Amino acid sequence: MSTPVEIAPAKGKLGVLLVGLGAVSTTTIAGVFAIRKGLAKPIGSLAEMGTIRLGKRTDNRSPLIKDFVPLADLNDIVFGGWDIFEDNCYEAAKHAGVLEEKLLEQVKDELAAIKPMPAVFDRQYVKRLDGPNVKKGKNKKDLANQLIADIRKFKADNGCDRLVLIWAGSTEIFMQEAPCHQSLAAFEKGLEESDPAIASSMIYAYAAISEGIPYGNAAPNLSAEVPALQELAAKTGSPVCGNDMKTGQTLIKTVIAPGLKARMIGVRGWYSTNILGNRDGEVLDDPESFKTKEESKKGALDYIFQPHLYPDLYKDISHVVRINYYPPRGDNKEGWDNIDIFGWLGYPMQLKINFLCRDSILAAPIVLDVALFLDLAKRSGMKGIQEWLSFYFKSPMYAKDLYPEHDLFIQLMKLKNTLRYIMGEELITHLGREYYD
Repeated sequence: MSTPVEIAPAKGKLGVLLVGLGAVSTTTIAGVFAIRKGLAKPIGSLAEMGTIRLGKRTDNRSPLIKDFVPLADLNDIVFGGWDIFEDNCYEAAKHAGVLEEKLLEQVKDELAAIKPMPAVFDRQYVKRLDGPNVKKGKNKKDLANQLIADIRKFKADNGCDRLVLIWAGSTEIFMQEAPCHQSLAAFEKGLEESDPAIASSMIYAYAAISEGIPYGNAAPNLSAEVPALQELAAKTGSPVCGNDMKTGQTLIKTVIAPGLKARMIGVRGWYSTNILGNRDGEVLDDPESFKTKEESKKGALDYIFQPHLYPDLYKDISHVVRINYYPPRGDNKEGWDNIDIFGWLGYPMQLKINFLCRDSILAAPIVLDVALFLDLAKRSGMKGIQEWLSFYFKSPMYAKDLYPEHDLFIQLMKLKNTLRYIMGEELITHLGREYYD
């Protein structure tokens, strides 16, 4: 046993602030309300349903994670957020069309009580969306200050002890680091000058981190990983994680690819295509927003296969990713993968995967888990990048000079070992020699 980390108790209310009260956010919120009422189980949530092995296999100690680490209770969560549309959460959930009317009616009053605050939004960064519920300000610093005022008012009005902020808005256009991102001083100057390199999501990240609030990015946008916001997180003690929640096709990739690599099966090509018809699909119909998503979706295979170490198996893989907006599908996304593989003596084989999934149903438990674990990180004194939460993201944040870990099973081990570490339990290595010596 090692010494446990000092963790502040999860007392009082936890406010979960969501940027964008669309399909993902309303599915998350409605789900938590339904679970509280005993209408459903938190399926898909590792934090709520997962167990963690402690000690030797022969010890038979496998408590639920939520009974092992002091997570916020679902009954203590208060939701709020911003959106460019004025619909309350009940109206937005009906419009999203993810959840059945029968379930929504049972949580209608709680959902209808959540009304969006006016959003920081600029069509320059999300070209396929527009809405009336938008803040105005003399510059981006003014907009950031308005968000900070919103955050403080929400905390006071709802009697929250702690807050978490998660970007669950649309995918912004592809952006790369610019001079204003290199230091906090340069970033704050950029805010005052309304530098075009500072997108809306960065203004939310700045506001949250300035307040010392944990920040998670559920989209592939360039956000809190820039040096300026990392500098700010170190100063204010904010834990941060992202980017782009790993839900459908990339989830399957990070399950299948490690298996192929573990058995030294070669890959010549991996063709992925998707159809979806929700607001996310509409936004991704814009080539600049698609470029952001494409970079996020394509990165995982390179890191998992390590072609520099295994050139005979994985050099020059033809990796193609397509996303097509197809309105009849709504939130029901379909992903097809064709994988051209080869085995012993170079003989060719193929894998075909057809994943008929529901985007927001897969995303909602991730939003919940990330909120709960970010709050735990904050109470444990963990600041800056939370690499142990890579498990949930397509493009995990990582420290300078490292490479990201994309293998889902290594990510899960990292997450659980972090929980063991903060609670003073021995880390699990799976060596197992002690059973045979």
